[in-house]
Amino acid sequence: MMPLPPAPHRTPLRRVSQGSLFVTSRSAAYRDAPHGLGFLEPAMAEFIQETEALQTNVENLKHLSDSVASFNESFAMWTYLMEMNSLTTDWPQQPTDASFDLARRRAGAAEEYALASIRAAEEAQREAIAAANAAAEKTTATEADNETTYMATTNNTTNASAHKSKTLIKKVVKGKKPKLTAKEKKERALEMERIIEALPLEFRGKDPNLRRNTEMTIEGLLDAPGQVSTLHNLIKLPDLSQARVNKCLIALVTKKIVKKDNSTGQVLYHWQGLP
Repeated sequence: MMPLPPAPHRTPLRRVSQGSLFVTSRSAAYRDAPHGLGFLEPAMAEFIQETEALQTNVENLKHLSDSVASFNESFAMWTYLMEMNSLTTDWPQQPTDASFDLARRRAGAAEEYALASIRAAEEAQREAIAAANAAAEKTTATEADNETTYMATTNNTTNASAHKSKTLIKKVVKGKKPKLTAKEKKERALEMERIIEALPLEFRGKDPNLRRNTEMTIEGLLDAPGQVSTLHNLIKLPDLSQARVNKCLIALVTKKIVKKDNSTGQVLYHWQGLP
């Protein structure tokens, strides 16, 4: 008996590849699946729809890119035209004769306004000083007459009363500052403290002499006629020299508590007080 010829060589296939489509279509998980390749139809339909949507989006992107390119080209042309226009248009930068005339008119108007303000301030200052002097003279004359009448009609007064009346007459005639009451002293002390606190730290520091000099300067201005005084009238040697008074006045003028005026040819210091 002759031996059988050897079987041809066959490449073994993977188990999953043998009838994989048929097995998948007839698997237990999908018992109602169509036979053969019928289950690919709905999947391919969905794939086609998604492909069409992708194509539509790509076309929209291309349209957007074309629009941006057109805008860039138009905008570049517009900027180039604006640049050429700025290079070919004359822009006058220097002022004309009308500008100089307007500047001169404005300067003249400002100067006139400043002069009018200075004249008005000087006039108001003169009126205030004249009113204060008139009031002081009237008060002095009235008090002197009253004291004279009182002394003439009271011959039986004691020596102490006569001495007191003479002293009062002497003070009024000389124009010395009247004595302050306790309430006025307290109010002046509070006002003095507020003013010192508004000055720089140097005047509020540990140097009691500088603070005392400042208080004496302020008191001199407050007691002056019309609260207007010169620098020399505020000097009280030996404690308050000219240099110390000048230093205190500079600080007060800087804080606008005192106003310096030299429009009359003489430097006057006007008390303004805290704003």
